[in-house]
Formats: sequence, C-alpha cells, structure tokens
Amino acid sequence: MDCIVVGAGVSGLSSGIRLLEDGYKVTIVADSLSPDTVSDKAAAWWYPFLAEPVEKTNRWSSESLTEFIRLMDEEKLEFITMRMGREYLEESCPPPGWSSDLSHFRILEENEVLNNYSFGWEIEAPVIEMAHYMPWLKSRFESLGGVIVVRKLSDLEELKCNLIVNCSGLGARELCQDEEVVPVRGQIIYIKQDPGFGRYDQRPESLIYTIPRRDVTVLGGTAQKGDWTREIREEDEEYILTKCELLWPELDRDNIVGRAVGLRPSRAEVRLEKEIVNGRTIIHNYGHGGAGVTLSWGCADEVLRLVNE
Repeated sequence: MDCIVVGAGVSGLSSGIRLLEDGYKVTIVADSLSPDTVSDKAAAWWYPFLAEPVEKTNRWSSESLTEFIRLMDEEKLEFITMRMGREYLEESCPPPGWSSDLSHFRILEENEVLNNYSFGWEIEAPVIEMAHYMPWLKSRFESLGGVIVVRKLSDLEELKCNLIVNCSGLGARELCQDEEVVPVRGQIIYIKQDPGFGRYDQRPESLIYTIPRRDVTVLGGTAQKGDWTREIREEDEEYILTKCELLWPELDRDNIVGRAVGLRPSRAEVRLEKEIVNGRTIIHNYGHGGAGVTLSWGCADEVLRLVNE
C-alpha cells in the first residue's frame, strides 16, 4: 500500500522507516532536508521536555529510549552515547514517571546540590549527535526503498494518496490551519570543552543545559514562545553563558566554536491521531515541542499502530 509522509525531520524519517519495515511503499514529501531541518539543531539529550499529555509522552519516551539503546548496542551507532546528567530543582518532588525506565536514576545527596537549588537527581541517558544521526536516518529510509521528494506544500489536498502521515511540525499551522502550533525559539552555543557530566535546569522560564557530546558541548538555552527569529542574538548568547556559568563555573568562553537557532514546533498537546478526510486516512504526528527526538521512535510506533488498525 502506498503512503506519503509529510516532513523529513526526525519524526517524518522515523515514521517512514517504521512503515517501510512493515511493508508499506513510502514517499516523503518535504520542503527541506537535513541539514536544514529543525531536527538538525536539536541538542538531543533524551529527556521529555515541553510535551504533553504526560501519560502518553512518558510511554513514547520509554519506547524511544529502548530503541536508542538498541541502535547503540546492536547497530553500533557511535554517535549515540550514554551520558550522565544532573537535574537541579528549586523544590523537592517525586521522581518523574519516566525515571523507572532508566538503568541509572538516583536522588542527589545534599552536598551535591548546587547553590540556589534544594533538590535534584542524576540520570544516565542517551545523547544523539544530530549531525550524524539525521543523515543515518535518511540513509536507512532510502536503503529500505523509501523515496524523498523535495516540494513545498500549501495544502494536504495536493497529495494524491489515500494514506498520509503528517509530520510537518511548524508547517501544520498552514497545512492544517492549526493555530495551536507555535514556535518556541531555542538558541544554543557549541563549545570545545567537556563538563564531565551534563548540568540541567529544565524549567522553561530559566532553562539551562550543558550537554556533553564527543565533538562539542551544547550550551543552552532559550524557550521563547511565539518568537520566529532565526538569527543569532548577542543578548541571548550572553544570557545563556551567564546561566550556564552558574551551573558550570569552569566554563571558558574562549572555547566557543559555534552557534545555532532552532524553532521547536510546540503545541498544548502532541497531536498524534487518525483523521478521515474525504475518504482519505491522515495520521497526524506533530507538536512535539522540545522533545521531538526523545519521542520520535515511540511516536513512529504509534503511527504504525494507527495505520494498521
């Protein structure tokens, strides 16, 4: 059976791969490909962030975690690595629902909690280097027989296919007239310095992260809702560096090697559902906010389940 997937970001490619593995003939239609997608800018530490509803996103996150570990262990993808990270919080709280899925999760000792915080935890989770991972996804998709067509769509009605998987991200504002979809702007900095372990404050209003990778450490960030600006802003860079220095005083600004901006496709809730329009089946899979990579394989599995119902 033929299927068209709209969008070639991490959600579109992952969904396309799952459909191909199940025997579908899949074409991806997208107006941009790697390295020019939002997914390419993702810092991509596995961590559910800015994504609701929690009862579903926890499950999708868990399924994705299992797949990332499999890709690392069985497929030997060297650009997926397990990294330690510490999350700092202002107040104590129960462990998040996804914590039981991790092989390493512990509450920090009092002497491990930084100033201005009173609580925290340490986890070990995958870091995915998107500059390598996105080309791998594209290669995997094409090796299974998938076809990619670069084309700008203004309406899903333009597609002559009875099965469509809509992974259009921010494009859903136009394609689906879904005004719930808004950008959450993220500016990041790349630095040639290893913090040893990641340090995080994941509250959107303060958002701090230092994500160590093999090549660089990613510093962030911003979560500016409704901001469409793709240019680097000096004031945001200073804001990011000042915040990161609070968690990582050894940070050396002379080691900065790059910068980037990405617009997260945010929505009050991830839209992952089946819709029948004029006799055609459309599976919507967008609105993942800051957790597109974290949710990618779980959502791709859900897409396949909905298609096969």
